[in-house]
Amino acid sequence: MQRRDFLASGLAAGALAMARSAEAQSATPSSGERQYLELRKYQMMSGPQGRLTQSYISTALIPALNKMGIGPVGAFSLYFGQDTPSTYLLLPSASLEALVNVQAKLAEDAAFVDAAKAFWSAPAAAAPFVRVESQLLRSFAGYPKVTPPKDKPKNRCFQLRTYESATDLDHVRKVEMFHQGEFGFFQQAGADTVFFADTLIGPRMPSLTYMLGFGDTTEIDAKWAVFSNIPEWKKLNQDPKYNFEPTVSNIDNLILKPLASSQI
Repeated sequence: MQRRDFLASGLAAGALAMARSAEAQSATPSSGERQYLELRKYQMMSGPQGRLTQSYISTALIPALNKMGIGPVGAFSLYFGQDTPSTYLLLPSASLEALVNVQAKLAEDAAFVDAAKAFWSAPAAAAPFVRVESQLLRSFAGYPKVTPPKDKPKNRCFQLRTYESATDLDHVRKVEMFHQGEFGFFQQAGADTVFFADTLIGPRMPSLTYMLGFGDTTEIDAKWAVFSNIPEWKKLNQDPKYNFEPTVSNIDNLILKPLASSQI
């Protein structure tokens, strides 16, 4: 089948297919309105920066975010991936406005300002981080809410994966594949499905990002092997609608460990 056959259908047809397949999706435990997610990275240097930032997140930031209705907040250290050491935060909210106004609201919260004093007042010569990066995401229609794992083993870890696509059409087709069964395939393989989301604002678009949970790092390869051998996945992956060309041009793969303060 030629690429022009797909282009003729247009992105609107792809979006309609995603909506219809989302209505039929039954594997996900989530339901309700789609959430907006801020994925934030604090890049740091080894040493006291990490301790100061993590203390700020646990004692000041997460309590203040929860008061704004933002949560459950994920807080993670980068275990494997580029730019270690780094700390990642996941801020889910039903309200885009709430995420947009976080900084202004924090400045008005007296309890937060007091708890955050050491972090906010740190001198430039001993800054608590090197740089902060942030992305705005929106959860998939078929998996609308962040879903923390029910079990929280001591050594649990999370895989944060970002799929970049070469074109908007390829991106739409890859999102469709998730709605055609991939949520359930991950669960069938034994992975915890935390969130699946489109990038609204961020680098390297078009792209999508999702998070899977595992009991420990030794489970990752084993459960991916199970996923890769699910017959329904193999059939979906070979569907001419999706394999006319690579729908994913690059994969960013990070392994995260939850901080003690993480609500995920």
